[in-house]
Amino acid sequence: MARDLGSAQEFYGTVLGWEFGSARLGDGFSVGFSDGVPVAGIGVLPPGVTVPVAWTPYFSVDDADVTAARVLERSGTVAVGPLSFGTGRAALASDRDGAVFGIWQGDAIPDWGMGGDAAPAWLELRTRDAFDAAIFYGEVLEWACGHTGCCQVAYVEEDNRILLRHAGRTVARLRGGTLAEAPDPHLRPRWHVHFRVPDLETAVKAAIGLGGSTLSVTDSGPLPQEITLRDAEGALFGIVGPAGPGLS
Repeated sequence: MARDLGSAQEFYGTVLGWEFGSARLGDGFSVGFSDGVPVAGIGVLPPGVTVPVAWTPYFSVDDADVTAARVLERSGTVAVGPLSFGTGRAALASDRDGAVFGIWQGDAIPDWGMGGDAAPAWLELRTRDAFDAAIFYGEVLEWACGHTGCCQVAYVEEDNRILLRHAGRTVARLRGGTLAEAPDPHLRPRWHVHFRVPDLETAVKAAIGLGGSTLSVTDSGPLPQEITLRDAEGALFGIVGPAGPGLS
């Protein structure tokens, strides 16, 4: 959700190489496409709303009302909805530690998924206790269940991460140690989205040129690297891909 749709489209179109189109979700909402494949949506915050500009993941559910009830039963918060929106029903919620996420029932965009070559590379939950979060989301979103197409949950002992896999791909990871009372809201528990780029150095230069900034660089081996960026309106996101000569 951004404050200026045109500026957001210019920023992400230049930095990530997206093109934009409509998605049957009404005015004030557009979809970013990479090589014709839908990647993410950008909407406009209503005038006067003071919430920060941010990326929010939406998880597909069979019944938004049932899922929202599960959130409340497990001491989470449902801030908006469930309500009818475009071609489906949606709600905006937060987990027990305050990390914000959405749920979506229905068909938003055909084949809009996670982990594909053009789709977001993965999501990362930075939270207080990864195990507690895994239980919360597992119960709310039915991870690691017996249903067809369910996600698998795996614990990575060396760095205390929990990985979420779907169809053989790692689509999310949960990492503990984040302080809920951190003075900077960007350091509090939150979901962090990563997008793929063909060249990190080119993407970073484009972001800085359009008023963005670099927050951190994570070297995860020779290739790829991860970089956390802040866009011109303050929203945080990650990019992952091969590093150019200036970042290697």
